Amino acid sequence: MKIPVKNAEWPESWNVSFNYDSMEVFGNKSNKAYYYAYQNRFKSLLSAVEKCLRLNETVIDLAAGSGNISLTLAEKGYRVIWNDLRSELEPYIRSKYEKGVILYRPGNIFELEVETADAVIISEIIEHVAHPDEFLIKVAGLVKKGGYVFLSTPLGDYFLNHLPRFTDFKNPEIFEENQFKPNADGHIFLLYLDELQALAARAGLKVIQIRLNNNPLTSGHLKLRYLLNWLPAGFVATLEKCTVKFPGAFARKIHSNVVMVLQREEI
Repeated sequence: MKIPVKNAEWPESWNVSFNYDSMEVFGNKSNKAYYYAYQNRFKSLLSAVEKCLRLNETVIDLAAGSGNISLTLAEKGYRVIWNDLRSELEPYIRSKYEKGVILYRPGNIFELEVETADAVIISEIIEHVAHPDEFLIKVAGLVKKGGYVFLSTPLGDYFLNHLPRFTDFKNPEIFEENQFKPNADGHIFLLYLDELQALAARAGLKVIQIRLNNNPLTSGHLKLRYLLNWLPAGFVATLEKCTVKFPGAFARKIHSNVVMVLQREEI
């Protein structure tokens, strides 16, 4: 993946994307909590894809933003379809392209018409939609029977979460005006694991794997972000490997993110 050269003529959305890219993949580790949290999600998703899919299979990366997952998978040998509501980001992503097969299909997820794929990635997006149940049904319809959905989202079970449960609302349409906003300010619901499992079943998706990520240290919460400035990266990674092995409800309480591998039923 190339590092694009900034210039004064860039639109604001490109500048914002470049600033995030700098913290996520281009080596600026000034905010180590953000870097660790992003990298844990990123690596967990890539690992799940590589275990489930063969090279040359087609992956749709929905609401893919600056396209780091899309470009990485294309470089690894997958056929990737990049999608985002912000069509103006396409030239920015093209400026980072080095190799591989990647197609560009910008547009609204609920109106997207593309071929069914071997897999769909929905990374950090379901928490931004007012109707996550309808969203997941739409996503399932984009996957071939037997294909996969790779989902990453902040976990509602996390002990510092203060956002409502989706199932507590009988009228989620009240959130429609605020959906699709980027970043943490755009979070509507943080779905609990039981809610995610129920929504997956309703969409005809079977849960294959659940991976927890980002304990309070790697998330930088409770002012632990200050420790990250002097703790060795190896220690932080080792602690993360230990905490994700904690049992059941306790593990869900102390991890802020979940990656789920879902498979469309073949019936």
